[in-house]
Formats: sequence, C-alpha cells, structure tokens
Amino acid sequence: MNRAFARSGAVFAAVLFTSGLWVAPTPAAAPPVEFQDDPGAGALRVRIAGREALAYVHGTNVDLPHFYPLRSPSGESMTVQRAEPFPHHRSFWFADTVQLAGQREASFYNAFYTGRGDRKNPQPPFRDRIRHVAFTRRDAGNGRGDLEIRLCWEMDDGQTPVLDETRQVRIVATGGGEYFLDVRFVLRASYGDVTFRSDAVHYAWPFLRLNDRFNTNGGGVLVNSEGARGQAGTNLKPARWVDFSRAGAPDAEGVALFSHPSNEHPHAWLTRDYGCFGPRRVEAKSGRPFTLKRGETLATRVGVLVHRGDVASGRVAERYEAWARGKL
Repeated sequence: MNRAFARSGAVFAAVLFTSGLWVAPTPAAAPPVEFQDDPGAGALRVRIAGREALAYVHGTNVDLPHFYPLRSPSGESMTVQRAEPFPHHRSFWFADTVQLAGQREASFYNAFYTGRGDRKNPQPPFRDRIRHVAFTRRDAGNGRGDLEIRLCWEMDDGQTPVLDETRQVRIVATGGGEYFLDVRFVLRASYGDVTFRSDAVHYAWPFLRLNDRFNTNGGGVLVNSEGARGQAGTNLKPARWVDFSRAGAPDAEGVALFSHPSNEHPHAWLTRDYGCFGPRRVEAKSGRPFTLKRGETLATRVGVLVHRGDVASGRVAERYEAWARGKL
C-alpha cells in the first residue's frame, strides 16, 4: 500500500473518530461462491472467485453421486474419478454395503460392477445405485455456499429402495484459492430394518482418492493428528484428522479430511499411500454387522480442507480446532 495513502487514511479515520462519526472499516468482500448447472455433464459446478473449485456429479448415468473434480488452490485437479485397478473409486464419495430386511445384501460401494455388459467396464444402467433425488437447498453468496441434497440408495433397477440419505454441504471460501467443506451425511432406514455389513478392511465413511500428482507418487505425505506418517503409521489407527500434502516443496498444496467431535470417537482411519483415505466408525460398528431399525438415522460429519503448503504451513491442526469450536 502507498505510504502517503495509508497516512491520509489514518488521519481521515482520526477525524471521524474525534467528530463522533466513527464507523468501523468495511472488510474486504469475501470471494463469491456460485453454483453453475452443467446438464450435459450431469453436474453442479461450484465456483469460487470465478474459478471452478469442485463439482457435484449426479447424472442419471452414474453409479453413485460424488464430488469430482476437487481442485487445489492453484486450480489443479487433486482427485481421480476412476482409477486402475479400482475403477469403482469416485474422487470424494460416500457408500457402504447394507442389507434391507428380507432382501439380498447390496454393496453400494461396488455399485459400479452392477452395470450391464463387460464386468471390467460395465455400462449404465446400474442394477444397484445411489440416486440423486433433488436439491432441497441451494444458497450461494460471498464467502459461503450451502447445499442440501436428497438421495435414495436403491437396488433391483430402482424397484427396491433401501435407505434415504440427506447430504448437507457448506462451502467456505477462505481466500487465496483455499476452501473448506463442512459435510454431513445422514442415512435413514425408511423402508425397514437395515443391517450394515461394511468390509472389515476397505471401507471408509466417506472416502477421498487423490491422483498421482498429490499422492506419494507426486511427493505427497500422509500425516495424522497424532503425528504418525505414511500408510504404515496411519492405517487403521485412531485419529481426529488426516492430511495428505507435499512436504517442503515451494508449490506444495494438500487436502485434509477432518472427523467432527460429534462423531463417535475414537475411531480408526483407512489410509493408502496411493491416495485413498477416510475415517471409519467406532470399533463396535466397524467391519462388524449392526442394524439400524426402521425409522432410525445414522450420521457422520466431516470437514475437507483444501490448502496451500504442507500440514504445518497449511495450519491443518489449527484449522481443525477452529472447526471443532464452530469458528470455521
């Protein structure tokens, strides 16, 4: 800032104060958050300060709605929508294996493989899928956007609904291309008792899957809230958050996944050096069958921090604490 301009501003402020006309300075406007429909891609794009930050993919031809891409502060895609040898991975997604009373088991985690044709490359329609039903809230403005989404987990080509889901997403533009997602997933057993039969090893609630630019192949390092590092130190270990970012690089960027204090704790995390990670549930409900009675709900709340720098310079621990106290 020009020094003369700064001094003149200070003098003007002093005059206002001594004249009894003091008005608090107006803060700089927060970056605008905007929603943009993309019917051709079956997506809702989220733009911050005029640039795409992420997109919610919910078209009729997808096995399950998910967020892709998830872009870094500099605009690079951080995630992979379909990977080999795990083509069912969906960037940032939420699914599970469940059984409605009186029905067969349905793995929505593996819904991709219920498509038609070649097992290695199945095509829609999908016999089992999570279907986007409607947006029940879409509010956007400076610094913040809010979405509420209604979904249905259904099997047998839509003939058998299994679970209703409400997904609440708060997008916060924190400046400099960084942003934060506060996401709550709520499942309701609307159609009968539902038994959760989550995989004892592979499930997470929800998942993130980074691409080779941001996983260990690109110099990324897994670090959790307890200071452990890498898949060997963090997989199936309890933590409050996990970060995946490059360490010490001048162009370092990363993403952290937070588990809210309102979730049941302590719980372990799934982590993979190749870029897949996410929180699990408490031990009694993790990889062990349990039943949600008809009318009951089951929820989880997570935060996703897309940041510059590594786990330290990106102030991951500090921002987790701010979110936990309702300050982010």
